[in-house]
Amino acid sequence: MQTIQQRFQVAYEYAIFFTENLFDQNNPILKDFFGNYTEQGFQRKALVIADAGFADFHPTLANDIHAYFSNSVQHINLAPEVIVVPGGEASKNDAALFDKLCEAVDVHGIDRHSFIIGIGGGAVLDLVGYAAAVSHRGIKLIRIPTTVLSQNDSGVGVKNSINFHGKKNFLGTFAPPVAVFNDLTFLRTLDDRDWRAGIAEAIKVALIKDVSFFNWIEENALALANRDETVMAYLIHRCAQMHTDHIGGGDPFEFGSSRPLDFGHWAAHKLEYLTNFEVRHGEAVAIGIALDCVYAAKLNMLPESDLQRILEVLSQLGFDLYHPKLAENDKINLRNGLHEFREHLGGRLTIMLLEKIGKGVEVHELDADIIASAVDYLETKTINTSVLEAKI
Repeated sequence: MQTIQQRFQVAYEYAIFFTENLFDQNNPILKDFFGNYTEQGFQRKALVIADAGFADFHPTLANDIHAYFSNSVQHINLAPEVIVVPGGEASKNDAALFDKLCEAVDVHGIDRHSFIIGIGGGAVLDLVGYAAAVSHRGIKLIRIPTTVLSQNDSGVGVKNSINFHGKKNFLGTFAPPVAVFNDLTFLRTLDDRDWRAGIAEAIKVALIKDVSFFNWIEENALALANRDETVMAYLIHRCAQMHTDHIGGGDPFEFGSSRPLDFGHWAAHKLEYLTNFEVRHGEAVAIGIALDCVYAAKLNMLPESDLQRILEVLSQLGFDLYHPKLAENDKINLRNGLHEFREHLGGRLTIMLLEKIGKGVEVHELDADIIASAVDYLETKTINTSVLEAKI
């Protein structure tokens, strides 16, 4: 018997564009991008799928998109309807939505030479990206993120997914987009919770990779909380750059068990489910970061002074650092979340903890009793803070 050994590499490349008023007729950025797809012999099409929450705040969205393509991108045949899907995690929990998108691909003849354009927050982009990746074995995906979290983190990466059998991101693919367009003006309609939530991902990447970036966030925490657009624009760009640098420089399709960008996420994913997604992803990540930092401090791994700086920045930004669901059922539910995270990684637990601000270290086990003690610490700190505020 002879063995044939196969080996090949595939290069991926995509740009993340930063702009304002993307669909304004005077903004050429989309026109210039589609100008790279003018080969003869192809009738390229595009299907637009939008987040309902975003569309509600932008009632002229469909008309603006059609006008832009009619005047500036005439060689791309735009599907007549803009499909609107519910925003938030509900979009990833409903299998019927996935079926609806795949059916639209079929009805409108969206082939592998065509485009699916997703407009919305991270959950909607996950759903749209998954549908694009599995339809015809891969349709070109354009992401237009509309939240802080999706512009600086999930929307600029290579992962797509939906939830299944009560497990977050159980079904998914690694399929990079062909382009990402970040429009700063789209953030103006966010409520304060969604504005704040995306900052958690910037704190995450700063804590494990760049102390100077954390120092900058610390110095600008109040400006960020008060919705300073100039400051937010820098945060998004810097965080997106660090995110893409990590993807391009390591293990983009996560063949190993190391997932540094999931710092704070093992507890966050479980907390989202335990609260039926009433706690938003970024809010859960902030709590997960706080929990893991307290855990590291209890191991004498993270200096107490660093812990207090981290908790203070999260608090200044307006994050809650505790939720009663963490302690529910004698904290067994939370421990189950750790088991599920291990399963998601492929059997070997790898968790990022902090040695100091700006330097993460990987560990392969967590002590359930110390996790419980860290939960109690956050509960007590929250109670004490509430009492202090009441006295003031």
